[in-house]
Amino acid sequence: MSISSLRISGSGLSAERARLDTVSRNIANAETTQRSDGQAGPYLRQMVRFESITGEDGKPGGVKVTDTLELAEGVQSVHRPGHPDADANGNVAMPNVDMIEEMVDMIAATRAYEANVGAANATKTMISRAIELGRI
Repeated sequence: MSISSLRISGSGLSAERARLDTVSRNIANAETTQRSDGQAGPYLRQMVRFESITGEDGKPGGVKVTDTLELAEGVQSVHRPGHPDADANGNVAMPNVDMIEEMVDMIAATRAYEANVGAANATKTMISRAIELGRI
């Protein structure tokens, strides 16, 4: 039971780390008007999708990142005639990254990460005590 608890906390740590990496990538590209994959348009905000893991016994076994989604809605056109990516009218398509939303997501991911660290530490403490008492 305790090893599965550590596995669940570990999967949560990995998932929240991926979420924090995605938030960091979004913040870093908040003003990027060209996509790195060669497609036309600005950087598109990304989000990770989580999925629960079910153990062999049918019980919850943690969480995993299934994929990273690009969100196309919310791209805005800004009038910047001197910008290298401006169209004929002087408008530039800007990324759909909202810094407030990213900061909220970063705080939530950080708190979830900290909660998983706390759960893993509590499990390790319980295992140590059980070993000391000879129950394991």
